[in-house]
Amino acid sequence: MVCSTAARASSPRPMGDWSSTASFMGHTLRERRAPRERCTHSGLDDSAFRIRRTNIPDWTEGRVDRRQCGRRYSRRGERMPQHFTEHWQIRKPAVRGDRGVVATQHHVASEVGAAVLRDGGNAVDAAVSAGLAIGAVEPWMSGIGGGGYMTVHLAGEDAVRVVEFGMRAPLAARPEDYPLAEGTTGADTFNWPAVVGDANVEGPLAVATPGYVNGVALALETFGTLSWERAIEPACRLAADGLLLDWYAAHKIASHARHLARFEETRRVYLADGLPPRAPSDGSVGALRLGNLASTYRRLQKQGPEDYYQGALARDIAADLEEVGSRIRLEDLEGYDAFLADPLERRYRDAQVAAPGHMTAGPSLMHALSLVEPKAFRGTAPDLEAVVGYIEALRRVYDYRIEHIGEGGEGVLPTHTSHLCVADADGNLVSLTQTIMSAFGARIMLPRTGILMNNGMMWFDPRPGRPNSVTGGRRPLCNM
Repeated sequence: MVCSTAARASSPRPMGDWSSTASFMGHTLRERRAPRERCTHSGLDDSAFRIRRTNIPDWTEGRVDRRQCGRRYSRRGERMPQHFTEHWQIRKPAVRGDRGVVATQHHVASEVGAAVLRDGGNAVDAAVSAGLAIGAVEPWMSGIGGGGYMTVHLAGEDAVRVVEFGMRAPLAARPEDYPLAEGTTGADTFNWPAVVGDANVEGPLAVATPGYVNGVALALETFGTLSWERAIEPACRLAADGLLLDWYAAHKIASHARHLARFEETRRVYLADGLPPRAPSDGSVGALRLGNLASTYRRLQKQGPEDYYQGALARDIAADLEEVGSRIRLEDLEGYDAFLADPLERRYRDAQVAAPGHMTAGPSLMHALSLVEPKAFRGTAPDLEAVVGYIEALRRVYDYRIEHIGEGGEGVLPTHTSHLCVADADGNLVSLTQTIMSAFGARIMLPRTGILMNNGMMWFDPRPGRPNSVTGGRRPLCNM
């Protein structure tokens, strides 16, 4: 079980002030200053952790340097057997900071964002840097081969804006590419019919035109303070280091090995010698080189984000995709433009809720809130009536969504995805969702660039003549 992690940017606290808790390898951690045993990790150089275990002898209580990434030591500095750390506790982390907070699924990405805040960047700067970093530390979840949406609250203007950079169907996409497999439902996420050979789930025809790089660049230019070169630098370093091969990364690769083995470059990178990689048995962490991803990040840093869509990098991406049988061509990349939009907003009880509109889950969320609010559920304790009410509202909204919403339909109502949140000292807030869709996306890594491509075509209803059917250049309905 991997829990989301958060990093804080704050002023020093007195010795012994237990200020935050987090979940690390199944244990409850509490943070405090340790000036005599400095623990450096992504800029948090004055923090260490004391591990609190249950059902384990007191002598095993020790300190862990996060650089060891999973190793355990006794008070005498002796390494403890791995089985002493196998007692699992699932906890929600709680982190407080007086100059901002960054929350992502991966602690390295969280600390990349926190370092940006400490250096004077704002919430958008931190979100962009952390999001790019996720593509190097959790590539199966999201990355520069995907898309997403960013919602930004601007404290100075008391306004909310949305940056939309979802994936789109290639201009040459055809419904005939996705013949229905009669009598079955899809193998991933949605309830519409399956496609022969899962062509919309994995492989070249599953890839939609990616918008991620264009979108985060637009957000940075519009709302950020950092240069593109500075924002992408942490991701460049992480990609050069390679994927940290801990137990979870090894498990993730192994659990999808059958799919990864279908495609040459993906197989070469993730399944050396035809087998999934193994995390070191001593509890340490190895590294896995992600093809040419590191050089691609450096190319983007040097040439700018436009190189992904209009430069030499765009030509490499288009060439690789054409060679494997994708419908995406250079004109698809050249014609992609992320855009700014106003959010959907409504009052819900004592809160103002803002969410992306258009093809996202935002309209469905607003619809669901309108259904549950009249029931006047109150309090925070579990309540059967409230739970049933929420379930009924969500099921009703989801059924309507699948049948009626799409870029070819009514639009707004009368899976493996990364989400991160950032708050800075000025009160700016960012909610960023980014994805390559399924785990490892379309399971295709491009050999020239090391980019793991999305399977965004799965978002389309494969049945012709529906609001969300496959149409060239169309944006699909998505659950973000």
